[in-house]
Parts: sequence; C-alpha cells; structure tokens
Amino acid sequence: MQRIIIAGIDGSAESLDAADWAAREALRRGLPLLLLHAGDEPESRTGLPELDAPADRTGHALDRAARALAFAHPGLEISRRQVAGPPVAALLDAAASCETVVLGSRGFTGFAGFLVGSVALAVAAGATRPVVLVRAGERTEDEHWDSAAGPYRPVVLGIDLDHPCDELIEYAFEAAAARRAPLHVLHTWTFPLAPSGSAVDPEEEQLHHLAATLNPWRHKYANTEVTERTIHGRAAHHLLMASTKASLLIVGRRIPSGPRLGPVAHSVIHHSLCPVAVVPHV
Repeated sequence: MQRIIIAGIDGSAESLDAADWAAREALRRGLPLLLLHAGDEPESRTGLPELDAPADRTGHALDRAARALAFAHPGLEISRRQVAGPPVAALLDAAASCETVVLGSRGFTGFAGFLVGSVALAVAAGATRPVVLVRAGERTEDEHWDSAAGPYRPVVLGIDLDHPCDELIEYAFEAAAARRAPLHVLHTWTFPLAPSGSAVDPEEEQLHHLAATLNPWRHKYANTEVTERTIHGRAAHHLLMASTKASLLIVGRRIPSGPRLGPVAHSVIHHSLCPVAVVPHV
C-alpha cells in the first residue's frame, strides 16, 4: 500500500471541492496527494479540435485543479494521473493501493440530501480501502468551531459492537489525532423484544462492552480525548444527528458485502452534514 491520498477529478465543481478537502487531509497526515481522472481517452490525437476536445478538457481539468491546490497549499506534494478505462474500475484499482480515496457529491437536494453519483456509490461500496465522500461547497471553516483558525469539530465514529474491527477503530483514532480533535464513539442498540432474565442493565452492559473495546486504543492514542456513548435506537438517525457538529463521520462496511452499501452507510452518505468516510473491514 502507498501512503498517499487520491482525489478523483472529473472537472466538476464538486470534485474540486472534494480535492481541496483531500489536500487538507493529506497535509494533516503528512502524505502526498494524487489527482486522478479516470475515463476513456483516445490513443492518439487526430488534429481535429472537435474530436480531441474531450481529452483536452481532461488535461485542462487536471492542470487547473493542480494549480489551484498548489496555490492554496504550497507545502503539499501534488501529482496528476490520467487513467484510461471505465471510471469505477479505474478508481477501485487505484484505491486498492492508497491510504484513502476522496470523491465529491453534488450537494443537497430538496428531497434526499446529497446527490451521490453512481460512480461514487460504486466505489464506496466496492473499495478495499477507505473512501471519503465530500459534499459540494464543503469549506475549510466547516471543519472547525467558530472559524478556520479555531479547534476542529469532533470526529464521530459509528461502531457495531457485534462486529468491531481494528481497521475501522484505527482509522478513526488516526483521523482524530491528525486534527487534534476529540473522538466521539457512538454505538446504537435496541432492547430485546422479550424481557430478559438478566439482572444486568442492558445499557450499562453495552457501555461496558464499548469501553473495553476502546481501552487498547485509548492507551495507544493517549493524547486523543475520547467520549463513548451507547444509545437505544436506529443507528443512521443518531449518526446523522451527530454529524451536525462533526468534522468527519466514519462508518464501517463489512467485506465481502456484495455490490451495495449497507442501509446505515447508504443513509449517512446521502444525508450527513459533514464528510463521510466509509471504511471496509472483515
């Protein structure tokens, strides 16, 4: 695996906003940024402007994005790459060997929150490395309290205690540490349908389980402030509520899980008020 952040570029405003978020994430983690455009490209130039225009637009989009990001983030190492082939396959192949791949969404609609394109959905559902989806219009100050100079808003991790995994938890702790932000860990659960004969309070039992799961990571990331909560109810609802005050929302995706995202991940990437990282795990 290469320690690199990849931003998918297609020339749209939303992909440029996502690339700017990716640039800030690369700086936070001390990693280089690769701007990647995936799509079919003619093998040779024809000399006819009307036929060569698509390839010219691709090259110009990558050049413009690289120049804008280099100006905004002068200390960042930025490279560009054009990959031929279907976008989903090319992005999945690139994502397999990177730290994180970042893609854009088209912002809010009146009915469903984000308009997440089919390419972004397919990559988030099929990648073997984390995928971050960033809404159009996401700004630096949206990650912070008060202003871009203020402290970061918390990183929120949604965790399923029936299937905890190191990859998901480590990604969340690293994201919080890179921001020097608190980490809020949220586990949702439902009461059993039939009364239990156990004398243990179910909520207390869940909280104890969550604390035990996080203890090794608290020691490893001793400088990160961690708050854990267990809440009765639907996971997507409570995670979306938490996203209103977060700089990043992190959810897991079990692999292999088929070509679609699970209902919780699908809901949060369409409605979250902050960027969403989908982290695959076994």
